[in-house]
Amino acid sequence: MTPEQGLDRKGLSIAASAFVLWGLMPLYWHLLKAVPSLQIVAHRVLWSAVLVALWLLWSRGRGWFAAIIAKPRLAAMLTLSGLCIGINWGLYIWAVNAGHVVESSLGYFINPLLNVVIGTLFLRERLNPTQWLSVAITAAGVLWLTFNYGSFPWIALALAGSFGLYGVIRKLAAVDSVTGLGFENSVLLLPALAYLLWMETSGQGGFFGTWGFTVDALLIFGGALTALPLIAFSFAVRRVPLSTIGLMQYVAPTMQFLIGVLVFRETFDRDRAIGFVVIWIALAIFAFDSLRRARRSAAG
Repeated sequence: MTPEQGLDRKGLSIAASAFVLWGLMPLYWHLLKAVPSLQIVAHRVLWSAVLVALWLLWSRGRGWFAAIIAKPRLAAMLTLSGLCIGINWGLYIWAVNAGHVVESSLGYFINPLLNVVIGTLFLRERLNPTQWLSVAITAAGVLWLTFNYGSFPWIALALAGSFGLYGVIRKLAAVDSVTGLGFENSVLLLPALAYLLWMETSGQGGFFGTWGFTVDALLIFGGALTALPLIAFSFAVRRVPLSTIGLMQYVAPTMQFLIGVLVFRETFDRDRAIGFVVIWIALAIFAFDSLRRARRSAAG
């Protein structure tokens, strides 16, 4: 075994760990169902900010924050991406604890396809015919769910849209993922602290003691569950081909979907199943095309 192969295996296992952690997130947030969703998000921001700041101080010293502030355009972009990811976190946690895990998983299934559409709008990228076909089939699946299942899948589209916009901003922002996350957390930190203090002083919970030691510990550890997969992903993406990462990203929504159906027993009748299958067909076409183009690029 060569050193490069060893690094590839290490990167692959770390990437898999990140996606599995993301896939198991509904089970974790469900343990905090007694806590209002906005308070969970505030704690997630607070403890993620603490963990990432300590990591950056240890690995890069105290200058990382000043280096971003010195670039106003970069700071503005990361402020916007911080707001996008904050909205995404809040909506996802609310959806999980309100019984919408299956629809949330749909959002992360269609996110890769929405990313290519966003790329055409903001980055002037061009879609090939196969990608356009995937997008059209996905749109047909969404329309089916809207008119036959009886409700517009707004949670899925809002999750995919907020994460898609987050992705395009981070693609344009010249900063590594961990440093960017640290700044995004700092943007959200003051509003999160202010909200927790307000809830605490008004007697509606906030910091600790309201729900017991176990829930308090889970709230703190939620920050680690926010930061660790992102740090692991940033490590793995430098060692694993992007085509492989692109296929592995479906691990998380698949696990979330199975948790919603098999563990939380959410409704998944024939009409909803048809809509999901149509979207999965689109994803299979998209994934196959991405893998084919990646292999052709590597061979050339």
